[in-house]
Amino acid sequence: ELVELPLHRSEEVPTLNVADEWAASTFQDAAARLAAQRLGAAHGFGDVVHRSHPMAEVVAMARKVASADSSLLILGETGVGKERLARSLHYESARATGSFVPVNCGAIPEGLLESELFGHEQGAFTGAVRARRGHFEVAHRGALYLDEIGELPLHLQVELLRVLEDRQVQRLGSERPERVDVRIIAATNRDLEAEVAARRFRADLFYRLAVVTLSIPPLRDRPEDIPDLVDRYLVHVRRVLGKHVDGME
Repeated sequence: ELVELPLHRSEEVPTLNVADEWAASTFQDAAARLAAQRLGAAHGFGDVVHRSHPMAEVVAMARKVASADSSLLILGETGVGKERLARSLHYESARATGSFVPVNCGAIPEGLLESELFGHEQGAFTGAVRARRGHFEVAHRGALYLDEIGELPLHLQVELLRVLEDRQVQRLGSERPERVDVRIIAATNRDLEAEVAARRFRADLFYRLAVVTLSIPPLRDRPEDIPDLVDRYLVHVRRVLGKHVDGME
């Protein structure tokens, strides 16, 4: 005669734990997707003026590559909106809930740039009174926007290439590398191919960054966008000054 024995209590707990963990993970995934959708709606490509055909083509391409996780290079003259496009692309991607960290490579003194990007430990150099995370660590699971990438000194281009290859950064003064999960979006107003030919920019780094390239046309080539840009500027002025402004002459 067969007798069914009840499961021992200790055997039931793992099953319940697995179910609980699965439910929690499913809930967290759904919450993350919802948060990403909300961020995309608030800060996505709707925030980029693209009434003109040339700019509409740029945004259409950006939509296609937003979900990819490859590095991206944005080209365009100063003031065309490279950072706005990069930010919108980030908030339309799977990394939307992660940080978008902008860094202007041309605005940071060369002596500080390495520490800013990769961080440092306490006592790594004079004035390093405490440990500090670099921009790569801050952007973990998000995106790092490197503006004016053409201004990056050659020795730091080598360091950036190593990070892209190994997905690790090492703080100044540290003996231990840190893993980072970061999407790199670089931008420049320079002709990087000409910079490579002149040996001012590393070819291997250029090809690592330019997996996808988006080129934003200057405003003179898309006059249809001017009215929308003026309207947005007026909204900004009203908000900052707290005054009603009817228009511009």
